[in-house]
Amino acid sequence: MKDALKTYQAKRNFAITPEPAEGGDEGREALAFVIQKHWASRLHYDFRLELDGVMMSWAVPKGPSYDTHDKRMAVHVEDHPISYNDFEGTIPPRQYGAGKVIIWDKGTWQPLDDPRKALAAGNLKFEIHGHKMHGRWVLVRMKGKSEKQEPWLLIKEKDDYARPAEEFSVVDEMPDSVRALPMPAGVSSASEPVVSPRAAAADERAAPKAALPKTLSPQLATLVDAPPASAEEWLFEVKFDGYRLLARVDGKDLRLITRNGNDWTHKLQPLHAALSKMKLPSGWYDGEIVVHDDNGRPDFGLLQNAFDEEHPGDIVYFLFDLPFHNGHDLRELPLEERRAILADVLKKRANDTIRFSTALSASPQDMIAAACQMGLEGIIGKRRDSRYTARRSGAWIKLKCGQRQEFVIGGYTDPQGARSGFGSLLLGTYDKDGKLQYAGNVGSGFNATSLAELKAKMDKQVADKSPFAPSRDIAKKAHWLKPVLVAEVAFGEWTHSGSIRHAVFKGLRMDKKASAIGREQAVEGKLPESLKITNPDRVIDKQSGATKMTLVRYYALVASLMLPHLKGRPVSLVRAPEGVGGELFFQKHAEVSRMPGVKQFKQSLDPDHPPMLEVPTEEGLLSAAQMNVIELHTQNANGSSYQKPNRMIFDLDPGKGVTWDQVKEAAQLMRAFLAQLELPAFLKTSGGKGLHVVVPIKPGYGWDDVKAFSQAIVAHMAETIPERFVLKSGPRNRVGKIFIDYLRNGRGATTVSAWSARTRPGLGISVPITWEELDGLQGADHWNVANVHTRLDVGNAPWDDYAKSAKGLAPAMKRMHFKPGQG
Repeated sequence: MKDALKTYQAKRNFAITPEPAEGGDEGREALAFVIQKHWASRLHYDFRLELDGVMMSWAVPKGPSYDTHDKRMAVHVEDHPISYNDFEGTIPPRQYGAGKVIIWDKGTWQPLDDPRKALAAGNLKFEIHGHKMHGRWVLVRMKGKSEKQEPWLLIKEKDDYARPAEEFSVVDEMPDSVRALPMPAGVSSASEPVVSPRAAAADERAAPKAALPKTLSPQLATLVDAPPASAEEWLFEVKFDGYRLLARVDGKDLRLITRNGNDWTHKLQPLHAALSKMKLPSGWYDGEIVVHDDNGRPDFGLLQNAFDEEHPGDIVYFLFDLPFHNGHDLRELPLEERRAILADVLKKRANDTIRFSTALSASPQDMIAAACQMGLEGIIGKRRDSRYTARRSGAWIKLKCGQRQEFVIGGYTDPQGARSGFGSLLLGTYDKDGKLQYAGNVGSGFNATSLAELKAKMDKQVADKSPFAPSRDIAKKAHWLKPVLVAEVAFGEWTHSGSIRHAVFKGLRMDKKASAIGREQAVEGKLPESLKITNPDRVIDKQSGATKMTLVRYYALVASLMLPHLKGRPVSLVRAPEGVGGELFFQKHAEVSRMPGVKQFKQSLDPDHPPMLEVPTEEGLLSAAQMNVIELHTQNANGSSYQKPNRMIFDLDPGKGVTWDQVKEAAQLMRAFLAQLELPAFLKTSGGKGLHVVVPIKPGYGWDDVKAFSQAIVAHMAETIPERFVLKSGPRNRVGKIFIDYLRNGRGATTVSAWSARTRPGLGISVPITWEELDGLQGADHWNVANVHTRLDVGNAPWDDYAKSAKGLAPAMKRMHFKPGQG
């Protein structure tokens, strides 16, 4: 092993780089693979396969493709230690491979022939089981070995997973880390559950002795719309798409009980047998049963089939809590201690059917993003110190990827065309007065089999009259049912009238009572108690469906990142009372009494006008959003030294016919010329169409000189590259060209602040980026209010050197033969 890692170790200084020097356990039952997305000098994907105690590695510049016609270059590089599979972080500058690394995919692989002979022959065929990578693939060595590093090709083999490139790009549609996700199904569960050192010291003897109760109601989670602020106080797990199930073990008497207290032991005989073999200590074990699809994801429909087809052997039981154990009542112990006891119980007993639900290790935002990207339902959060309560509690929360809940089936419509059985199901939920309120219908998500089976069940529940409260929205020619059957439905949104849209049937719920089904509403994340949001549900952007509350919560999320860009600078507010597409109001001066936290500069920055505004606090930012402010723009000087700007901004504004690639090229040309002037250049997206190149300067010249100098720079660019740049603004002048807007550098002129949303469809945002990231961006609105969570871990890091990079303009002016005062 040491010889195999010589090249790897020789290239790295482990006193500086966080990469592991060696180590890692070989797979005992399956060989591991990992693909790491690596932003080095160029973005590429490091493809690694475990063999003979190391990770064989190939650098794949474009990443894998599911198109069998795509032959992706894969450069064979040095072997890595198995411990590298867990590496995610940033390799420091001036170190080999410097740049950010994430775990893009992970799982197991299986060679289809003798792997050593296949490698020697240059034709390695294998099957792979990951979150993103599936099916059969082949690595083929290209002829000729004159290169220092062998060139290979990574190609998708023809199988059920293959898809044409124009239909699907796995690297574009699944860009995020999977580090927070458990290993895919099929991976050996031999590894022991990880618990914290504090929890490992748990001892049930601290809990009171108690007889095992005959019944137990499980603790339930509350739906919320945002992660808790103090995430370190919480433990997070995958939200399983299955049935909640408790196991009561009392010697040889083992019962499987649903959340409603129904005994399903007779329905789950294979699971009962698997649990019996484990010889568990007496107690109540809490968990969830699931069935995985071919991609290793829990699938509620497959779980239903496991019952309907009387083949429940594929069911997997994930255990996550232990309220009673071995003659002790553990419910008053902290969650972490209960889980530590459970982990210890399962340590030598867990198998492929009964598994410990491991905690995820990442920020809640990253976990939610990863879960949604992988097609999971969401995540569950539990307070680490919480006791076990037999009811719904805020100590357990659920964060869902999409809207999904149970509905009572109150009727159905006739089928149309060639469809059989029924057309759509009429759905409802009970209100607080016990009335079944109509909630819309669902007509998709069925196949011929499910249509027939469900119709047979409905035929046994026929009713003479509607079970719903009166509603004009219900189809007149409906067939009524007794409100007994419960459907699980995924949907896009609730309408103002209380109906669901874009609904998809997921299956029947046999574990929930119809009388308990109400409309599930998310508990809102905490905002300042003094902040009252008027019309929170008013849609402000039709394209994304974002509401006013969505915007307020976005600014609460990014406040800590945005405030450094706002503090001390005069701010102008763009109000949009009618939302995107409506009339806009641009305000440099405003009455601040209705916006707590927004301040007026005490000193007179502009004697001929009212005081300018400053937004120095989160309270000010959120109260501005409450007053319908979508955009916040800042000036190029601080209020404390207003007469002397401390930055220049070059706004690359593309005209008609200019492509995004041309905009990116223009930014690089702008940067190159600024480098000739020995001026620093920082970059951010505009959130609209263009890019902003920002130059921090030491305040030494007045507004007129700085503006005139910025104009001289733009004039030089337009004169040097006239086919790309234009000096004059106006749509006619900019056709096929880019206007570098130097006017942003005048007295009183403003530019949209970093992290500000834009009053454009989709609510794009302006985000600081590195120059190395530019090539990978899809547009100036690459990030928006909806997907910003994928950027929060980077935050303002691309501008870490901004303040100390500022330079005086005198040397640059001299190089351009520019004389201040003559602009």
